Parts: sequence; C-alpha cells; structure tokens
Amino acid sequence: MTVRVLVADDQEIVRTGLTMILNAQPGIEVVAEAGDGRRAVELARRERPDVCLLDIRMPGLDGIEATRALAGPQVADPLAVVVITTFDLDEYVYAALRAGARGFLLKDAGPALLAQAVHAAAGGDALIAPSVTTRLLRAFAAAGPAQPTRQPIEPLTDREEQVVAALAQGRTNAEIAQELRITLSTVKTHVASLMNKIGARNRVEIAMWAYETDRVRPQKFR
Repeated sequence: MTVRVLVADDQEIVRTGLTMILNAQPGIEVVAEAGDGRRAVELARRERPDVCLLDIRMPGLDGIEATRALAGPQVADPLAVVVITTFDLDEYVYAALRAGARGFLLKDAGPALLAQAVHAAAGGDALIAPSVTTRLLRAFAAAGPAQPTRQPIEPLTDREEQVVAALAQGRTNAEIAQELRITLSTVKTHVASLMNKIGARNRVEIAMWAYETDRVRPQKFR
C-alpha cells in the first residue's frame, strides 16, 4: 500500500527536494505541498494524508502549532506528523513531540532515514533521529516534567518495564523484539498496554514518561 504524504516547508527548494526524494522511494507518494503551517493544516484536513512532514519554523502558523492542530490531544481523529528541521534545538523538538508529533528528523538525515520515518509513522510507530533521542529526553527530564507526572492506572509488569526502558533509548519495535527475544506482535501488545496504562498517545510519550518517572537514568546513555 502506498503511503500518502503531505510536505510543508517555507523554502521552495527544500520542499521540492523533499518531494523528489520521497517520490523516488518505493511505496511513498507526495500528494500535497504547503509553504506555511496554516496551508499545511488546511490541506491535511482536506486530503487526509497518511503522514504529514512538517518543518518547525514556518511563517504564520509554525510547525509546532500545525502539529497541535493536526495531532494534538484535542484532535478526535489525529494525523501522523513527522517534524523535520535544520535546527537541532531541543526545545523545538520537545515542544513538537508534546504537541503530538510522531517523529523528528534533521533535514540532513538522508533519503533512507527519511523514508524509514515516513513508513514508521504511517504504521503507527515512531522514529526520532538517533543523534537526538536520548539527549533530548535527558535534557528535558532533568528540567522536570511540564505537568504532574501521570501515574499508571495499573502497575507495570516486569516485561512492560523492559519495553519502557527500550523505548526510552529510541529502539524500534523490531529492535525491542530482538533484544528481549519476543515476537513483534508481543512488543506491539506491550506498547498498546503501556499507552493505556499511562494515558500516552504514542510511543514517544511513553519514552518521555520513562524519563520523567526516573525509570531510565540518563547517565546510562552516551
């Protein structure tokens, strides 16, 4: 099945480049382009793409606000959003993830990682650029949670605790399955259970929750 993508970036040359890269990837088709966040939201609501690829810094409505409008907590039928930017600034990334983004990449990630992030988002998974995953979560965990930390409605099982730790290190479902020697479907079951127990909307929120609750110690990671 072809993954339908919307690309939003205020720089035409970047937008064109991203569109060409994505259209050259198997199973991906760019169905809409936007030069600002407001237009991106309008097109996304009309076209209902499988994935919205949004730049953070855009005029009018920026990528964070556009993400919140398309995938935020109040959105009844949220779309999958991946944020992509040249600005490796943790505060922007964190805000985007809080707003509901399913992934984050730098624009120099390369075609393979870009395609992987799009396919992951379309499949309900999430991908954050490996260079920022633990650094990002570590920095904002150290600053403390933005709101009172959610407590699970039921205690986590030992296996769920292991999955939480792996998610906090940026592991994909396939990597978790290999590490823990369990099936991919079992990993997905654990992730779904975790989302239900802690009220998380996606695996990125599970990872942030792991740091906020001190389940993962940042000094373990480089």
